[in-house]
Amino acid sequence: MPAAPDFPPAPDAVKPVRALISLSDKSGLEDVARALAELGVELVSTGGTRAAIEKAGLPVKDVADLTGFPEMMDGRVKTLHPVVHGGLLGVRDAPEHAKAMAEHGIGPIDLVWIDLYPFEATIAGGGDFASAVENIDIGGPAMIRSSAKNHGYVAVCVDRESIDEAVAALKADGSTSLALRKRLAARAFARTAAYDAAVSGWFAGQVEDAAPARKTIAGSLAQTLRYGENPHQAGAFYRTSETRPGVANARQLQGKELGYNNIADADAAYELVAEFEEPACVIVKHANPCGVAVGKDLSEAYARALECDAVSAFGGVVAVNRPLTAADATLITGIFTEVVIAPGADEAAKAVFAAKKNLRLLITDGLPDPLQPGQVFRSVAGGLLVQSRDLARITPADLKIVTKRQPTDEEVRDMLFAFTVAKHVKSNAIVYARAGQTAGIGAGQMNRRDSARIAAIRAKEAGEAHAKQFGGLAHSLAQGSACASEAFFPFADGLLEAVAAGATAVIQPGGSIRDDEVIAAADDKGVAMAFTGVRVFRH
Repeated sequence: MPAAPDFPPAPDAVKPVRALISLSDKSGLEDVARALAELGVELVSTGGTRAAIEKAGLPVKDVADLTGFPEMMDGRVKTLHPVVHGGLLGVRDAPEHAKAMAEHGIGPIDLVWIDLYPFEATIAGGGDFASAVENIDIGGPAMIRSSAKNHGYVAVCVDRESIDEAVAALKADGSTSLALRKRLAARAFARTAAYDAAVSGWFAGQVEDAAPARKTIAGSLAQTLRYGENPHQAGAFYRTSETRPGVANARQLQGKELGYNNIADADAAYELVAEFEEPACVIVKHANPCGVAVGKDLSEAYARALECDAVSAFGGVVAVNRPLTAADATLITGIFTEVVIAPGADEAAKAVFAAKKNLRLLITDGLPDPLQPGQVFRSVAGGLLVQSRDLARITPADLKIVTKRQPTDEEVRDMLFAFTVAKHVKSNAIVYARAGQTAGIGAGQMNRRDSARIAAIRAKEAGEAHAKQFGGLAHSLAQGSACASEAFFPFADGLLEAVAAGATAVIQPGGSIRDDEVIAAADDKGVAMAFTGVRVFRH
């Protein structure tokens, strides 16, 4: 380990004499440069940034004037020079550092404002390999890290928020404080770490390395949360560089601040509703759907989804896959709803929602593509689980009918609908569905038989509620339904519970050592059963 320089503690107050500015995004540059110039700070810059400062009529030096070397190699080499990094890294109060700076004509640089080449934006916009490589910044991260390491003397700014803080401090006190420089340094190291994570993650994808030896995930703070899952837990929400439409990239038009559980539920609901091509609605409670339906429009889809389990829907999250109208909003606000997430909403719908001031309305301007590859993550003690997004989508051609009775076309449609929903239900999952509507959902049980029973209870209660509201004889919504199990039935008991609930067709992956027993039970009860060959567990 190198010895620490022989110098006293860093001063609390540093009055900047020279600032180095190098920006890709020049928003706000003129205002900041003018403020620094008026404060007597000498400006040093490069390329387009220097030209923009000159255009504003402000004095500025080119980095080449300091180094004695011109910018070269298409801009790849301009700041990688001892005069620049010596000015950033030199410990002013260390005798040997001060001596070296004097001998080599290295002047201190006390304030740095640097963003980085727009690598993330380049790859997000579909830039080709060569464009992405040219947008990998080298000099910028080097200068940021040099400045942040020497935060005892240098204030390093990597975004508009940081430079505004620094300028405000200079206007107020004529100097930057050590506490401020430490905060800025921490922010700077986080920025370069995130940048490197984006580059390394992209490069791993380019060489098709699904499990690189080192994996870094970076995020930018979207908001601090009032608490986590429970009030005694701290919480925060970070956005990654992924541009997938959803809760992370949504605009919140109204309502209270989102909570930890709101965000998790909104994500679960929106990922499921995007699976359907018809107008669809998903109602989620505690990360599990309690009602899912399609309809001729969103109002019909919402009414049918609510019918599945109106008790659980109270205080839930509603996701739809079409822009909302006033009619839709009027129905949705008929019961207490925490969050509504949609690709859009017209002005009339917004006006209806506005009357419910606590309801959060999220607009995404798009739907996530259920077939778009990606990765999902989960933390464990001392580690991180990483897997590819579940892109399974079963079609009629994928089904293997294993029973004597063949399913009708209607039963096939119901089976596929139910299996799509089951993919988004916590395991063990059982879903009854009929005519584009869930009838009952059993989630998260320790055995599949109990999930089938719980789903049957939900379907019976929904049928009774329907009869009470509209008249007629009470009957379970599961009568004549298709039953989906997201993993195989290990025993026949789960299938028999589904048949008892009223299911006439069953869809499951198959693959149990007792498949023959389960098939025989289905044949005995006269139900049709299809194997998908694909398991869609969601733990």
